Amino acid sequence: MVMDVDLNQYGITVKTIHRNLAPAELYEKAITRAGAQINSTGALATLSGEKTGRSPKDKRVVEDAETSEDVWWGDVNIKLQHDSFTKLRAVAVEYLNSRKYLYVLDGYAGWDPEHQLKVRVICCQAYHALFMHNMLIRPTAEQLADFGEPDFVIYNSGATDADPEIEGVTSKTSVALSFKDREFVLLGTQYAGEMKKGVFTVMNYLMPKIGVLSMHCSANEGSEGDVSLFFGLSGTGKTTLSADPERALIGDDEHCWSDNGVFNIEGGCYAKTIDLSAEKEPAIFSAIRFGAVLENIVMDPHTREVDYHDSSITENTRTSYPIEFIPNAKTPCVGGHPRNIILLTCDAFGVLPPVSKLTPEQAMYHFISGYTAKVAGTEMGVTEPQATFSACFGAAFLVWHPAKYAEMLAEKMQRHGSSAWLVNTGWSGGAYGTGARMQLAYTRGIIDAIHSGELSDVPCETDPVFGFQIPTTCPNVPDDILLPWKTWDDPTAFKQTAAKLATMFARNFENYAAGASSEILNAGPQI
Repeated sequence: MVMDVDLNQYGITVKTIHRNLAPAELYEKAITRAGAQINSTGALATLSGEKTGRSPKDKRVVEDAETSEDVWWGDVNIKLQHDSFTKLRAVAVEYLNSRKYLYVLDGYAGWDPEHQLKVRVICCQAYHALFMHNMLIRPTAEQLADFGEPDFVIYNSGATDADPEIEGVTSKTSVALSFKDREFVLLGTQYAGEMKKGVFTVMNYLMPKIGVLSMHCSANEGSEGDVSLFFGLSGTGKTTLSADPERALIGDDEHCWSDNGVFNIEGGCYAKTIDLSAEKEPAIFSAIRFGAVLENIVMDPHTREVDYHDSSITENTRTSYPIEFIPNAKTPCVGGHPRNIILLTCDAFGVLPPVSKLTPEQAMYHFISGYTAKVAGTEMGVTEPQATFSACFGAAFLVWHPAKYAEMLAEKMQRHGSSAWLVNTGWSGGAYGTGARMQLAYTRGIIDAIHSGELSDVPCETDPVFGFQIPTTCPNVPDDILLPWKTWDDPTAFKQTAAKLATMFARNFENYAAGASSEILNAGPQI
C-alpha cells in the first residue's frame, strides 16, 4: 500500500508523486519511461550516463556555526557557503518541478532503532528509486504510514547541471551537503552510488557526535554470536573473506558500533561486477536476479546475458540488491560487540607478515593509515608497486578528523576486549615480480584461526621495523611464510624494502599527526 506524500514544503509542486513503489512497478516505469532493460536473470539493467563513478572533487559541505569546528576541512570536505547551497538547491527544485512525475523513496539508515535515521529520496528516475529501495532499510506498510518527517532529504536532480557561476562550484557536477538544513543536493551526475555514499557521509558525521562509531567495513557473525569486522581497500579481499559460508553476513560495506553492539547502516549490498563469475563470487552472482539493479554493464542484445568482462562503458560496473538476496545474511542486520577487528592489506612490497597482532595503539595507527599497495601497470616498463593510503579505509567519506574515528575504535576495543589483527593478502618471498601472491587458502586458514581463538595464544616474534607481534605458527598455514624476512632470498633487499615502506608510512602519517595523540604517533614503524 503506497501512502500519499506532500512535497509542497520543499517547494515542489508536481502533482504525480510515486512513493515507495514496489520493484515490479519501478521496473515497468524504468523500462517504459527511461529505456532500461531486463537481463537474462531478471535484474534491471541501466545506464548512469556520462558519470559512471563518484565525483569526489565536486563534493562540498556547508560550513556553519555547528560544523565549523567539527569538520575535517580540506580535500575531502571542501567548504561551501550556505548561500551557495541555497542556490544549488533552487536549481535542483526547479528541475524537479519541470517533471511530469517524481519518485519518492522513504527508508531508514541504520538497523538499530535507537540510532536510526529517516531518509527521504526525491528523484526523477525509477531506477534511482529502486536503487535506494535496495540500499536503504525498507519500511513496513505500518512504518511507512507513520513515517512522518524525514531526518534527511536527498534531492536527486542529477540529470540537470549545476551552475559553475555559483560561488564554490567548479564544474557542472555538484554533490552538496548541508547538515544544518539536513539536505543533500545532487546535480550533474546520475551515478546512483552518490546517493549511497551521501547517506554514509551523513552517518559519518551524526553518529560520532553521539558516541557511535561509524565504519567503512564488512561484518559477519559466527554460530556462537562472535562478530568480526573486516576493513580493507579495494583488492584486499574484504568482500571475499567476509563472505564466509560458516558465518552469517551482517553487512558488506557500512556499519556502526554503539553501546548496543554493531549494526549495518544499509538494507542492501552494492558490489562491483567487473570480471564477476559464479566460481569466484557465487553469492553475489546469484543475487543478481529480479529486484537487483545492474549499472553500466554490457549484455548481449538478444540473449540479455551480461558480459561481466566487458569494461567498454566503465571498469566500475555495479549491482545493488537487498541484503536478503544473500543466503546467509542475518536480518535484522545487528550483532554484538566485535571480538575481532581485522585490517586487510594487499602489500605488493612483500614486507608485511601474513598476520600480525596489534596493540590498540597500533590498531589506531594502521586504521588511520589505511594502507594497501597496488601493482603498477606495464607503462614505460614500470613494475614498482605503488603504496595507497586511505584514512580509516574510507577517507573519501570521513567528516571528522581521522583521529576521532581511530580513538573511538581503540576505546571501544579496550572496553569490550576486542582483538585487532593486520592480515596481508599480498606478496610473500619478495615484492611483486619476484615473490608470489599469498594463497587464498592460507589467508582463509588465518581468518579461521583468528575466529577459533587458536592464534591468540601462540608464540610470537616482534617485527623489527613495524613493532607488531607476529604469530610463528598457525593451523593450516606453513610456518615458513609467517615471518616475512625469512621468505626472501636476499636479506639485505628485504631490509631495504621494509625501510622504504616504513618511510612511506611515516610520510603519509604526517598528514594526520596534528590531530593524533603521542600514543598513536609512537605506534608507527621505527625508521
